[in-house]
Amino acid sequence: MSLVNKLAEERRARLSAERLLELKQAELSAANRKLGRHALALTKQIDAKQAEVATVRDENEKVKSDLTVAHAKVEIAERRLWHSIQTIQDGFAFFDSDSTLIGANAAYLNAFDGLEEVTPGISYARILQLFTDEGVVNTEQLSPEEWRDMMTERWVSPNPEPFVMRMWNDQYIKLVDQRGHGGDVVSLALNITSTVRYEAELRAARERAESANRAKSAFLANMSHEIRTPMNGVVGMAELLTDTTLSEEQRLYANTIKNSGEALLVIINDVLDYSKIEADKLVLHPEPFDLEHCIHEVAMLLQPSVRDKDLTLLVDYDLFLPTIFSGDPGRVRQVLTNLVGNAVKFTKAGHVLVRVTGVPDPVSQSCAIHVAIEDTGIGIPASKINHIFGEFNQVEDERNRQFEGTGLGLAISQRLIELMGGSVWVESEEGKGSCFGFRVPMPMAEGPQPAPPQLVHNMRHVMVVENLCVNRAILEKQMSQIGAKVTSCATADEALELLDDTVDIILSDQNIPDLNGLELAKKVRAKGWSDIPFVLLSSNQREAQADPASKHLQCILQKPVPRAELFSRLASLTPPSGEKSKLSETIGNAEVMEPKPEPSVPVTTDAPDAPQTEKRLMRILAAEDNRTNQLVFRKMVQKLNIELKFANNGLEAVEGFTAFKPDLIFMDISMPKMDGKEATIEIRKLEAGTGQHVPIVALTAHAMTGDSDGILAAGLDHYLTKPLRKALIHERIFASAPKDADPVQPPDA
Repeated sequence: MSLVNKLAEERRARLSAERLLELKQAELSAANRKLGRHALALTKQIDAKQAEVATVRDENEKVKSDLTVAHAKVEIAERRLWHSIQTIQDGFAFFDSDSTLIGANAAYLNAFDGLEEVTPGISYARILQLFTDEGVVNTEQLSPEEWRDMMTERWVSPNPEPFVMRMWNDQYIKLVDQRGHGGDVVSLALNITSTVRYEAELRAARERAESANRAKSAFLANMSHEIRTPMNGVVGMAELLTDTTLSEEQRLYANTIKNSGEALLVIINDVLDYSKIEADKLVLHPEPFDLEHCIHEVAMLLQPSVRDKDLTLLVDYDLFLPTIFSGDPGRVRQVLTNLVGNAVKFTKAGHVLVRVTGVPDPVSQSCAIHVAIEDTGIGIPASKINHIFGEFNQVEDERNRQFEGTGLGLAISQRLIELMGGSVWVESEEGKGSCFGFRVPMPMAEGPQPAPPQLVHNMRHVMVVENLCVNRAILEKQMSQIGAKVTSCATADEALELLDDTVDIILSDQNIPDLNGLELAKKVRAKGWSDIPFVLLSSNQREAQADPASKHLQCILQKPVPRAELFSRLASLTPPSGEKSKLSETIGNAEVMEPKPEPSVPVTTDAPDAPQTEKRLMRILAAEDNRTNQLVFRKMVQKLNIELKFANNGLEAVEGFTAFKPDLIFMDISMPKMDGKEATIEIRKLEAGTGQHVPIVALTAHAMTGDSDGILAAGLDHYLTKPLRKALIHERIFASAPKDADPVQPPDA
């Protein structure tokens, strides 16, 4: 090989080695760079870990610090809690699930009177043992073993009931134990000694109050009896005296005695009612009754006062409102009498209007009744509105002192309405009048309501003559209800001007301004209208009937006239079409038709053509120990065709029942030797098995709630309160008149 070739190969080898060296250097540089990058990453990771370790170390130090602080706070809180528990006057203890005492405050441990054994770690069963062995607890009628068994049974129950135990020193401890979910128990021992003693004092005070209330009730009942007994003589004799022939002055004296006696009875009844309401002894006795009829009864009762003061008393009963409800008619009548009576008393001129509205609910069969009593009286100052419903309160000023009264009527009425579930309200303007009213829910009575009136015969056009717009509106509504056309006139001249052949009947008030109703009737007849019935509405029937012009009338009705009676009278007076001529033929001799109440009891009479047979007199036995009351009773029935015998006590009444064989017995309740209830019981025993039942009517001066129940429970049939009323005595006699006796009412009576 030539030197040149060798040199070339060496050159090539050197170049190849250089290239390989460069390549390895490049690889080494890349490796170094990669290693540098990895070292840098590791350095960063190490730095991060070091930072994390530093953070964790700081947090650990903070946690340790916080734990130290928290532990210190827990120790402080635990110490404070325990100090607080120690300061509690009642006992406080903890038991674990094994019923072992964990801890207790000093009040709990003091109950054991310093027994050293009672410390944390003692069992509940051992505590009960120490209670009985050391005599710490008074087990009452239980033996120690029975008491421990009872307490153990209570302790193991899931929810132990609170228990009161009496300690040896007459302290009363109430145990209240609460079991947790893990079985631990928190036990409270509450010292309720003061509460127990206070309750005992309350019971003693209540017993004293009830005793005082019973004494008050007995006193009121006795006072009622003692006052009513002589009042029976006063009022009864005065009533009998007014039935005799008297001069005007004598009649004035007799009526004054009677009215004063009845006023005193009203005061007595007010005081008795208020005492019963205060003692929550007043009980309502619901029964079906006619509300509209009840209102008219009150209106008729107050008619003498209305007539004396020349007032007009009106009743506006909603035409679409039912009339038969279920309630206590006596108490409803009492409220109405108070409110309407007050309106009449405080009204010098004008009118008193009783307006009744309501909203029936067919679903609940009840009705929300609204009754408003409006008057044109003296009114009430705004500052006195709330004052008048207080007990014994009146509108006290110089004007009011002329009016008498106890000041209890409104208070009693308000309490009665509230007892019925209603409310009372009043609106008034001084010098113009007042409006008292009440709202009360009242269930409708079972059975059908009275049928609405129908158009009467040929009465298609009615003329109403009334100057008072309120009453004119009421009459218009009532006539419109039956479908009649109504021509309303405020004066007689207007009526004479509008009268024509289409008018079927004239309905006129007596007191119209220019011509009164009687003079209007006379003018109507003078103008040739002789075939039109003329009905007069009057507040004083006797005065109207005594007037010579009454011969021109077909009927005189007492105001306020009930709707049913008004429609009935109109039906009887309006002839069918084509018969007006018959009315004109008899109008000169027509008898004035006064509204007369239907007899509430049957009167036994004989038919005029019955064969004459010898009959006995009705026998009546009256048991009454008071001579004055005997005289009053005898005079009240002296005109009746009866045989009367008196018994001076209950024993004589029983003997008289056997010997006299009465058809009716009037029985006084308070009598010597044997009272009326005992005598009735004996009479009913004698009747047992005979099929006989003689009606017995109680006569009593007792008027407290419950008296009637006790009396009727003894076997009496009826109940009359003294002072006796002649009409009520006669009513009971007529109702019991036997068919085989002569008529009780003499033919000339």
